[in-house]
Amino acid sequence: MPFIITDPCIETKDTACVDVCPVDCIHPRKDEAEFAEATMLYIHPEECIDCGACVPACPVAAIYESIDATPAHQSALIEANAIYRIGDADLMAQAEAIVKAHVEAHPDIMAIPAAERQAAHARF
Repeated sequence: MPFIITDPCIETKDTACVDVCPVDCIHPRKDEAEFAEATMLYIHPEECIDCGACVPACPVAAIYESIDATPAHQSALIEANAIYRIGDADLMAQAEAIVKAHVEAHPDIMAIPAAERQAAHARF
């Protein structure tokens, strides 16, 4: 699995990463109906070509380049990225449930402003 979007994206949903993605693998986009309800953005692992354009574009540093680079306390979000599929209501609901459980399980991390959250990952 390529890149992983993690909790700094939760409730931020800045779409700078979507704008630079050459293969349109980050969802939901602002023009997709699911955008308003989604808690965060997700990278479709089968569509991603590992170009890395999304990483520097993300203003809150929410994107890690691999599963191994993703902090252990963000591991649930690896699964959320792996299963989220735009247009599949059941899989989208499963991914969103994982994200909501992550938020509830990590109130200490989620209390940190999104722009500072990635830097704080090392403390957890």
